[in-house]
Amino acid sequence: MELGVHYLLLEQCPYCGIDKPSLPRVTTAESYTHDGKDVRKWGFYCCKRCGGVVMASARDWKQPLLSIHPSSEIVDNSVPERAREYLKQALSSLSAPSGAIMLCASSLDAMLKAKEYKEGSLNSRIEAAAKDHLLTEDMKAWAHEVRLDANDQRHADDNAGLPTIDDAKKTLEFTKAVAQFLFVLPARVTKGLKDAKGETKSEGQQ
Repeated sequence: MELGVHYLLLEQCPYCGIDKPSLPRVTTAESYTHDGKDVRKWGFYCCKRCGGVVMASARDWKQPLLSIHPSSEIVDNSVPERAREYLKQALSSLSAPSGAIMLCASSLDAMLKAKEYKEGSLNSRIEAAAKDHLLTEDMKAWAHEVRLDANDQRHADDNAGLPTIDDAKKTLEFTKAVAQFLFVLPARVTKGLKDAKGETKSEGQQ
């Protein structure tokens, strides 16, 4: 990707997740170190859909990007493939809240199945996972505070409103937290232990 003179080309908006967002440049800036070196151009681009502002930098216009804030999220490869794909799709579907929530539920479903929780409804399996201490009690409580069903069947209320983008964001945050807790953090701990043992062995051989 390069620093656009008029538009910034991204695969999705880091705020609302819409694909191929329209991001026109709204203003610019230039920065450098105290001695006048490391000159960088900065462009500020506003998503025409949600109004979120993306800041990007490069050595000059139409040059490769050095940084972009906020950056689009990447789902860690330690998350099982099916759960990972559903979560990636949810991240890019926030502009369609009902769809994003259903994708989050599908991702959570796949995560729990990967941990051998396969019977009953999604909520009952979350309860079972908490009872077995796979999830914490706070995570179980959090699950009841977000919408895991875009049709709001939990309340059997015909007057329940359709999910909003804010609802979808809250459900997405819960889903990402479960992915981190069940897969990403354990994978990092395992890698850290292996790296530490490797370093200890190397020191002992010297």
